[in-house]
Amino acid sequence: MSEPAAIDTELLYLSPGSFVNRRFVSQAAEVNTGKYEPYATTIRDARPTREQFNLDEHGFVLADHESSVQDFLNADEVEQKYPSEAESLIKQLTGADKVVQRGWMIRTSGEIRREAEVSGYKHVGGVQPPAGEVHVDFSPDFAERMAAHTYAEMFPDAPPYKRFVITSLWRTFSPPPQDCPLAVCDARTVDADEGTTNTLVVVDEIPDYETMVGDWPEEQLQITAAIFNHNPAHEWWFFSGMNRDEALLFKFHDSDRSTGWRVPHTAFFRPDADAANIRQSIELRSVAYFL
Repeated sequence: MSEPAAIDTELLYLSPGSFVNRRFVSQAAEVNTGKYEPYATTIRDARPTREQFNLDEHGFVLADHESSVQDFLNADEVEQKYPSEAESLIKQLTGADKVVQRGWMIRTSGEIRREAEVSGYKHVGGVQPPAGEVHVDFSPDFAERMAAHTYAEMFPDAPPYKRFVITSLWRTFSPPPQDCPLAVCDARTVDADEGTTNTLVVVDEIPDYETMVGDWPEEQLQITAAIFNHNPAHEWWFFSGMNRDEALLFKFHDSDRSTGWRVPHTAFFRPDADAANIRQSIELRSVAYFL
């Protein structure tokens, strides 16, 4: 199956207006309370010019990297091997002095087996569907708090950091082409004042809509992401033919805002998805510190 130079599709952006923006997640399920609508978008293939993209300018970079993990669907193997090798790769790609991984997640466009009962669900180390709206996983305010808390917890006796970068390391391990690739937005085309907070709420069962938009105790203590209204200036890219021996590193937040400091991203279904393979991928979040 040949890859097009660009794909004309639709991406889901936050609709105009005011909404209660929360993202409820449980095992094998994710539901947003905000309203989204599709916007026609051209996503260009970055593969032919991959060398032109770099982390500081565009906010993302594609790296060749062979993982020692044989079966990414084996959670025990992933937990044993992947975080340490991911930390090493992220340190190499960013030039940071210290890197701390903050958990991983498998995502698939295929069927997900759900256990009959869930108790104490934790949104890490499991299998979830692709996130299908334009977002950044951490809002700027939460990113600053999380980075400071993580550093104090992990390196209590270390000198203060001068800069931090929160990233996602994204790898697909199903054969190319995949039916639901990841699209990343060139950080240079995102205005500094863009973005609305979206609160992450982790639950055992997804509640009914009225409960989801009602009063939620201690909401201010929850993780918040950034979601985006449509901006025609956004420039979107994907890397065609990605395989398990490549990893895409992109920024959630860089405390140095003179760089491309955050990358909105989203999954999207290809118009020719019926002729492609189910997407299976792993993402790992981390914080890199510069001393």
